[in-house]
Amino acid sequence: MAAIGVLCFLVFFAGIHVVSSVTDPGDLAVLRSLKDQWQNTPPSWGKTDDACGTPWEGVTCENSRVTGLVLSTMGLVGELTGDIGDLTELKSLDLSFNRGLTGTLTPRLGDLKSLNILILSGCEFSGNIPNELGNLAELSFLALNSNYFTGGIPPSLGNLSKLYWLDLADNQLTGSLPVSAATTPGLDLLKKAKHFHFNNNKLSGTIPAQIFSPDMELIHVLFDGNQLNGRIPTTLGLVQTLEVLRLDRNGLTGDVPSNLKNLTNVIEL
Repeated sequence: MAAIGVLCFLVFFAGIHVVSSVTDPGDLAVLRSLKDQWQNTPPSWGKTDDACGTPWEGVTCENSRVTGLVLSTMGLVGELTGDIGDLTELKSLDLSFNRGLTGTLTPRLGDLKSLNILILSGCEFSGNIPNELGNLAELSFLALNSNYFTGGIPPSLGNLSKLYWLDLADNQLTGSLPVSAATTPGLDLLKKAKHFHFNNNKLSGTIPAQIFSPDMELIHVLFDGNQLNGRIPTTLGLVQTLEVLRLDRNGLTGDVPSNLKNLTNVIEL
């Protein structure tokens, strides 16, 4: 009987041990680091040592790994450091509308190879958009709008073959719209994209004819409020799925291509 009692105790103790260490230790270390770096994290953060088993607000998990970090409109203050790159099973990262989040984006965001959704809208991030975002092969939703990003649109974003939403609006981006060449990717490769939101930046140069093709699925093309010049490319008329087209407040010249009348789904022009 004594042996049975000891065995039961050991099983019970082992069960407690498993429950108390549900969260992957490496992921937990990253969350603790973020808590130390950010102000105004949710009250539940740090109350337990198990962000998955006794969930910390905004944290979702699968099989002990952190797969989601959704902390929109929390009043967070701080920077997004390289530690985030160690959450290697992260699928969704939403830090939108935290105006206290500043600084540049760490290139280590490119290490989040499972990431499907990245939403950093309405913060105060600045500097260049990291080229490493082009490594996120699973990404389908990318929203970096309403920040203070400068520099050009990284051509590497053309590697994101699953991307359907690309919103870079309301920043201070400069340079041309990148298209692919022999050894470099470009926006023309985003065949599954439905949204190109580039409005209210400082983009310049012509709109490349190559950026549009009949096998694209674009619904929204928002290029308004930039410094684009030259003619509207006739290839735009090949995108039969188009519903909203904004090219105003640029320096475009010449006639509107006659084939745009074939875009029968357009409801805003």
